[in-house]
Amino acid sequence: MIKRAGMVAWLIGIAVLIGLTIWSGPSAVGHAVATIGWGILLVVVVRAVTIIVAGAGWWLLFPSHVRPRLWTCILLRFIREGANVLLPLTQVGGDLIGARLLVFYSVPGPLSAASVIVDTLIQAATQLLFACIGLIVLLLLGVDVALAGIVAMGLAIAALLLVGFFLAQRRGGQRILRWALGWLTGGQKWDVLGTIDAVYQHLSMIYAGRSEIVRSSVVHMAGWFIGVTEVLIVFAFLGNPIGIAQAVVIESLMHAIRGAAFPIPSALGAQEAGLILLCDIFDIPPEQAIALSLVRRAADVVLGVPSLLAWQALEWKQFQSPSRTPRAKHGVEDARKRTGSSTPPAVTSP
Repeated sequence: MIKRAGMVAWLIGIAVLIGLTIWSGPSAVGHAVATIGWGILLVVVVRAVTIIVAGAGWWLLFPSHVRPRLWTCILLRFIREGANVLLPLTQVGGDLIGARLLVFYSVPGPLSAASVIVDTLIQAATQLLFACIGLIVLLLLGVDVALAGIVAMGLAIAALLLVGFFLAQRRGGQRILRWALGWLTGGQKWDVLGTIDAVYQHLSMIYAGRSEIVRSSVVHMAGWFIGVTEVLIVFAFLGNPIGIAQAVVIESLMHAIRGAAFPIPSALGAQEAGLILLCDIFDIPPEQAIALSLVRRAADVVLGVPSLLAWQALEWKQFQSPSRTPRAKHGVEDARKRTGSSTPPAVTSP
């Protein structure tokens, strides 16, 4: 059901994107994209830098004694991003994939899951701060106060949701989750409860490293500001250069719109509509706003496709690994340990 809903949202997003392009004028949009030319390559480079920075922010979260290699986190960050923007999943599906892949690098599953949860929270929190900065800049520019009020209301709701997400990671959230699972299973013992407890233990360990949390937050914040360069590049090549203040408003509030549209795969349609609205504040024509969105999506594809191929390569490597042991063999070894016998237990016919 969830996969079907994601596919429907994906198709609706594509339809909205096509509709907005037709409304803006396909020839005008095509001319704008062609005008950018090799500037698209510069956007791809900037995007790669922002993903590398995000990977470093994730890496910094780990306590030093259990920290994986930096390039492992960067590679998996590319895969997380590629899955989020190219697959018909919600915009957090790639994070689940990243948590799974990190286990391939000898990181315990509960720690892997906890690190992705905290990294997602920090990324969302710094994105919210970035959007607040964009809102302040918008007010200082004295443009469209009515829109600023709507944005402020949306950011306030987002802040409440983030607080709820953080509280769900604390002891109270753990007790509620255990109670809910216990109620669903009729009070019977369920192995997953032990896994949940392990995830919460690692969450506590990560949050105890306050210096790591601060450093990760600073790095993530730097990544958001680096992304402003994409907007500056596109409009410079379009022959319509804008100032840093305008670029900060467009980039920050565009990401806020993408965040609000997280159930829609890659925020298809929502990103384009948001950019048309934001660019209109600075008298930028809709075809240039659509061109900006299409260039950003081109960067998604250029970096996302190799990332998804790398994901499949890692899965195949894990599947072919000699360390993979047939499930039956594991069952025999576990039975030997329980019985203390050196001979296999008898097998009865079904």
